[in-house]
Amino acid sequence: MYWAVVQMIVGLPLLLAGAHGLVTGASSIALRLGVSRLIVGLTVVAMGTSAPELLVSMVSAFQGAADMAVGNVLGSNMANILLILGISAMIRPLAMEKTIRWREIPFVLLSTLVLVVLANDKILTQATGSRLDRADGLAILGYFAVYLYYLFSVAKNSTGGQEESGVRFIRQPMAWVLVLAGIAGLTLGGQWLVSGAQTIAAALGMSQALIGLTILAVGTSLPELATSVTAALRGNADIAVGNVVGSNIFNILWILGVTATITPIDYNTALNLDMWFLVAVSLLFFLFTFTWKEHKIDRREGGLFVILYIGYLTFLVLRG
Repeated sequence: MYWAVVQMIVGLPLLLAGAHGLVTGASSIALRLGVSRLIVGLTVVAMGTSAPELLVSMVSAFQGAADMAVGNVLGSNMANILLILGISAMIRPLAMEKTIRWREIPFVLLSTLVLVVLANDKILTQATGSRLDRADGLAILGYFAVYLYYLFSVAKNSTGGQEESGVRFIRQPMAWVLVLAGIAGLTLGGQWLVSGAQTIAAALGMSQALIGLTILAVGTSLPELATSVTAALRGNADIAVGNVVGSNIFNILWILGVTATITPIDYNTALNLDMWFLVAVSLLFFLFTFTWKEHKIDRREGGLFVILYIGYLTFLVLRG
């Protein structure tokens, strides 16, 4: 039990540090190859901030902890909207650009609905069980390819400066060192975090889904929390909102797509309640961008998001 706690305490910062190193190094290498900063920000950096969730979900799936793998993604997306956006909006109201309101946010809702359909074989086709198999994983990655095409189209047609991504530029040898160290940190940190979480869950009688929806979800969402809160403090609503929206799309389409393609994930239909709550939260996020005749998430709505998240966590604990 004590070793499991140590694994989680050490594994989480190692995981986050690995993600930061990988993003910094890979971004610099991409810039050296002539890739624009905007495209690097939309792809390499976005994938990098989702790397903790990817490693946790993959390790969980390989170790037979499917509930933890899916719960981590659902919980992270819930925390991104309710906790991270909520706190950011309470710091400073977040104005919404038209493209985010009508394209990216609806895509978040659509990707969640796609997951609902693909995961519920038992309900929709009367199969003996539900799972995200390799065919489902490839289908999800197909949607992800469409999203990437959209991102590159936006980058190609953008008239904005190339400094928008905020990517650091470092020397090539150090960049490769950071990439290799980042991969090592992600791998070891992910294994320790999942192993520790499984041991603690078993010792305390907690379900794997509960661990994934709470501790792992909040822990792996720390990069997004730091990015959005910092952006809100600086009055940069586009980054604060875009970071959350992009992360939610990547979490479902990239993480679950890759994980299910490598190793099929058995899906526990008990998670459907959490899945539909995420759909409702995503829809509420979309509707809040049109309230009070202002296209923004204001402090009242941010406070409501945080209250909803506290209520959701309370429900999870009572449900066990």
